[in-house]
Amino acid sequence: MPDRLGPRSEPIAVVRSFVDCINSGDVAGLGRLMAEDHVLKVFDEAPVAGRDANIAAWRGYADAFPRYRIVPHDISGDGGRVAVLGHTTGSHLGLTDEEERRMTLIWLADVVDGAVRSWTLVEDSPENRDRHGLPARQ
Repeated sequence: MPDRLGPRSEPIAVVRSFVDCINSGDVAGLGRLMAEDHVLKVFDEAPVAGRDANIAAWRGYADAFPRYRIVPHDISGDGGRVAVLGHTTGSHLGLTDEEERRMTLIWLADVVDGAVRSWTLVEDSPENRDRHGLPARQ
């Protein structure tokens, strides 16, 4: 695989690759997909800014929670903004996988020139689903 998917890569393909790297604990692959000025924003926590800082943060998380997985339910894209609706398993929440599966959330990615510039976690709400082109709850 090249260092990145390339500047002409579709943003959704870049985000799918990003999630694949997270799910396989491939921190080096995540780093290759991050923009130099990558920012991670997790709800109301202070953002983690810069590729090197994010690689270190992901390395720590992958080491501490090797079973962590993102399970996408739906993905939508509008230009360089990609929204992923899904759930996780194996996270820091300390829940059983079954409990964690019932908690959905939305990841937002801004993709520029084939790289993820930002990765933001937001609440799964009807307003956020509508705002980011994701299907309503059934």
